[in-house]
Amino acid sequence: MKYVFLVGDGMADDPQPELGGKTPLEAARTPNMDRIASRGRVGRILTVPPGLPPGSDVANLSLMGYDAAANYQGRGPIEAASIGVALAPEDTAFRCNLVTLGGGLMADYSAGHIETEESQPMLRELQAALGNERLKFVPGVSYRHLLIIKDFPQGLDCTPPHDISGQEWLPHLPKGPGRDIILDLMEKARPVLAASEINLKRATPATDIWPWGQGRAMKLETLGQRFGLKGSVISAVDLVRGLGILAGLKVRLVAGATGYLGTNYAGKVEAAKAALAEEDFVYLHVEAPDETSHEGDLAKKIQAIEEFDQSIVGEILAWAEVVPDARIIVAPDHETKLATKTHAGGPIPYAVCGPGVARDGGTAYNERAAAVAPVEPAPAVFERFIRGSW
Repeated sequence: MKYVFLVGDGMADDPQPELGGKTPLEAARTPNMDRIASRGRVGRILTVPPGLPPGSDVANLSLMGYDAAANYQGRGPIEAASIGVALAPEDTAFRCNLVTLGGGLMADYSAGHIETEESQPMLRELQAALGNERLKFVPGVSYRHLLIIKDFPQGLDCTPPHDISGQEWLPHLPKGPGRDIILDLMEKARPVLAASEINLKRATPATDIWPWGQGRAMKLETLGQRFGLKGSVISAVDLVRGLGILAGLKVRLVAGATGYLGTNYAGKVEAAKAALAEEDFVYLHVEAPDETSHEGDLAKKIQAIEEFDQSIVGEILAWAEVVPDARIIVAPDHETKLATKTHAGGPIPYAVCGPGVARDGGTAYNERAAAVAPVEPAPAVFERFIRGSW
């Protein structure tokens, strides 16, 4: 049996007045996700347990079959695993965004979706100016980087920058133990970034760092240990790659995978096919619906969903036509609401087809089509996906 998990990050949303009360997933042209629904069934899944933040870290951890309430330690340590940074027991890893602050507002949580080749030199400049034996800046991808601090107190409350797009940022500065350390670091980073030659040339300069999502090292029982699965993760996002590594999956890097519209979809599909030629399981993640939701751009969100359906889901279904035993599931990881430009933790729709999946008679995949289905915890759905118990 081959198992393919396709994730359109943040696809789920609320009905939109501009769409006559339809959600973006309803309004988008998605014949291939609808084909999965018509060949199998749709349902609703809960990926964010009560009390946990509705981020992609918690949600993808749940989608991969783990009890997030028992295992989640923070976003930073997951991304550290992704880029091969080993954390000592006394280390706290923060996700460190490059952001653009202006007019008292969080003008851009991604500094204009800064390119990796532009951002990494800035992180090296920050490390040269501010790093020491206790503190280290580690370059990541695009606007997503790491800050690692030894012996940092636990209990600091940090706000994800994408949660406050277009809002005043001062009320959302960190609160709690270690606050002064982070605020001092943010203040000292500002002139370093302002002096960066690369930054001076950018239309949307990275004005500040924004640390958040901190935590200590996290360990998971692998999917091989739990289910006997050998597989790969394919994503442009460090966070998802890191979860894959912690779950015992192989990271397959795809040139031109940007995490945005027009990413190298064909390369991701080819990587998935190559993985499935020698492995059992692929977790293929596409970030663009989430990013366009954070921008609050309805047209781009619909475009992202349609690109995902055509270039990922459609191609995987075509591959499955010649594979005798392939089970396919498609889902977002969480809602990302256009109205608020951020994540929410409510139930989300999934569709699954393949051997062991009884048809429920549905013909469409979207929030409305799944509305009558019971809400299931994500780890239980993952186990059913592997066992084929529908």
